[in-house]
Amino acid sequence: MGLAIVTGASGLIGSETAIHLHELGYDVWGIDNDMRAQFFGSDASTLWMKKRLQERLSRYRHFDTDIRSAESINAIFTRATTGISVIIHAAAQPSHDWAAGQPETDFTVNANGTLNLLEAARRHAPSAAFVFLSTNKVYGDHPNNLSLIELEERFELPAGHPYHRGIPANMSIDQSTHSLFGVSKAAADLLVQEYGRYFGMTTVCLRGGCITGPGHSGTRLHGFLAYLMKCAVTERPYTVFGYKGKQVRDNMHSADLVSAIELVTRAPRSGAVYNIGGGRFSNCSMLEAITLCEDIVGKPLNWSYDERNRVGDFKWWISDLSPFQGDFPRWEPRYDVPAILREIFEENAERWTREKP
Repeated sequence: MGLAIVTGASGLIGSETAIHLHELGYDVWGIDNDMRAQFFGSDASTLWMKKRLQERLSRYRHFDTDIRSAESINAIFTRATTGISVIIHAAAQPSHDWAAGQPETDFTVNANGTLNLLEAARRHAPSAAFVFLSTNKVYGDHPNNLSLIELEERFELPAGHPYHRGIPANMSIDQSTHSLFGVSKAAADLLVQEYGRYFGMTTVCLRGGCITGPGHSGTRLHGFLAYLMKCAVTERPYTVFGYKGKQVRDNMHSADLVSAIELVTRAPRSGAVYNIGGGRFSNCSMLEAITLCEDIVGKPLNWSYDERNRVGDFKWWISDLSPFQGDFPRWEPRYDVPAILREIFEENAERWTREKP
């Protein structure tokens, strides 16, 4: 199968992708220097996953490398003696709020780091499938201009609206407020597209929304479903920011994303862009997510409301999955929000309770 390089290999998406590609027969090289702990504190460290990958995957090699170092990234690609078949770029600074405090770090990780990987791929593996985990935040706050109606527990689009089934990838990214994180990811997204079109590489952007699962090291600033469930289990206080708690997200299990990534690597396009997420199959508002967590845990969540919404935050996001499913008709999401939350609870509740201060 050749060699697969996975950045952010100890994170949620990177680790599940590394495991899956290894199971398919690839040798896997992971790149991850645990910057998540630097971003969000020791609770968010992914070192535990790095150790698990090294112990369980016989053909896995880990590099504690910062993707901002072009020299170091190029050296890794140079070291490959077998052909690099697949590059999955999942490393990122993923938080709106964190980016506002350190915009230079955010941009150099998300944009410059992506450029370093693209250049290394162009020099050493130009025919490899390059899959970039982008974000729906590239659209800025354009979704908030949709003609939303307010229901008891959520915002929603009328059934006859052309975006009712989900927001397509041709929504403009211009003339909107993105957050600095959204800007750095948009720069990376455009670079990935351009390397595909300009240099003829097979590069694909998957613009994800809320991706989660039991392996998510969720924190206050990133990974809301996993962190919400952690707060429900440990009785930590949780704050809902703005929009009356009726903001809607489609939520996607990381396993569903990994299955989509596999299909892309088997038939990659050049400069392709897809919105990817739970779609109409798997979505919820904050209020609905709180109720689901309380039902699963069996006790009320200690939560409060702050009327100030985060800058550039969406009132409503559901991905239009039809373009991706048109190109990859074998793919269907398997986990809806209740199933995702139950799995997060079942696989983490005991550990969280032991760690509770």
